[in-house]
Amino acid sequence: MWDGLVKAAQMLASGDPEVWRITLFTLQVSGTATAISVLIGVPLGLFLAFRVFPGRHLAVSLVNLGMGLPPVVVGLFVSLLLWRSGPLGFLGWQYTPMAIIIAQGIIASPIVTGFSMAAIGQLNPKLKLQILALGASRWQLVWLLLREARLGLLAAVIAGFGGVISEVGAAMMVGGNIPGHTRTLTTATVMEVHKGNFDIGIALSVILLLLAYVVTFSLTLLQQKGRYT
Repeated sequence: MWDGLVKAAQMLASGDPEVWRITLFTLQVSGTATAISVLIGVPLGLFLAFRVFPGRHLAVSLVNLGMGLPPVVVGLFVSLLLWRSGPLGFLGWQYTPMAIIIAQGIIASPIVTGFSMAAIGQLNPKLKLQILALGASRWQLVWLLLREARLGLLAAVIAGFGGVISEVGAAMMVGGNIPGHTRTLTTATVMEVHKGNFDIGIALSVILLLLAYVVTFSLTLLQQKGRYT
């Protein structure tokens, strides 16, 4: 483990181009997948929190199920869809960064939806009526509700990002861990461990932890700042 820590310091200090490329690629695909999940999950969470309709309990239970969806299952179904003989095979996205983004977006969307639904659902039910009574439009209502629930929504973003940046099964299945093309920090770590290069594996794990911490810390600062504004 000490050798791995030393190796990680050496990689970062020397500016190893391959390590930086993998790190930036990991941040790119996970960040994009998280952004997509926010665009899907926040509106869906808002809808489920305030709308009463037949089958709502079923929809909420499916969201809760999706929050614990095994990544390998997601990877399997995305692979079947994008495979050459699959229904979306004509797109040619299998073993590309787009395939990883799709898989990670599917993993993160239920997480963001569930956290968003909980955050918005905790608001005072009378708040919506009060805002409408003041003459707010529908878009103004949505904006004010999201603003009131911003701390919980930032927690949803943190949870969604944490769920995908640490994911390895789906990324390996749909991306193929191709050097210089679809290799992420998690898949590279698995590959090095399988090769017996435990020092490099530990080094990549340390870099992954540092990357996750920096992003999460930045979002946490934004969240805590919002608590006092």
